[in-house]
Amino acid sequence: MPELAETLIVIDMQKALQYSYDFTGLVHKINHRIAAYRQANLPIIFIQHNDQDIVRGSDLWQLSGKLDKQKEDVVVEKFHPNAFYQTNLNKVLMQQGSRTIELCGAQTEYCCNASIVMAHGLGYKILMEHDMTTTFDNDYMIAENTISFFEHIWDQRFVTFQ
Repeated sequence: MPELAETLIVIDMQKALQYSYDFTGLVHKINHRIAAYRQANLPIIFIQHNDQDIVRGSDLWQLSGKLDKQKEDVVVEKFHPNAFYQTNLNKVLMQQGSRTIELCGAQTEYCCNASIVMAHGLGYKILMEHDMTTTFDNDYMIAENTISFFEHIWDQRFVTFQ
């Protein structure tokens, strides 16, 4: 069983992204991590994006109904790819005393990457498992290649993979 961080952060696992690469499989893997954090009585934070395309309160804005989100879990809303930018995420983590975080979610090259780079810059130790983010195919790469490409960039620079 991979090591647990002090807090699990689930980024943008919203209905708007349900057609991204292996979204259902990722929800299952995230729920497995959530179960481990719940068993260890460690906090889970859900990040929820909103902008002109994913409008707050709309159906696409809702977190996937298949995620094991409980009422005691913290939700941080954001409007920028970086989950720390003009949100209370850093304050919440500091109040919890968390210096080690585990990240997972969507979209690999946007919100996950921006949040990972910022968290690293703020001094957090970031743990991840491989293949715990998702994205869409783009004009340059299929989703699997985008995920591998970013994991290679993150590995030992920003993230400790386990």
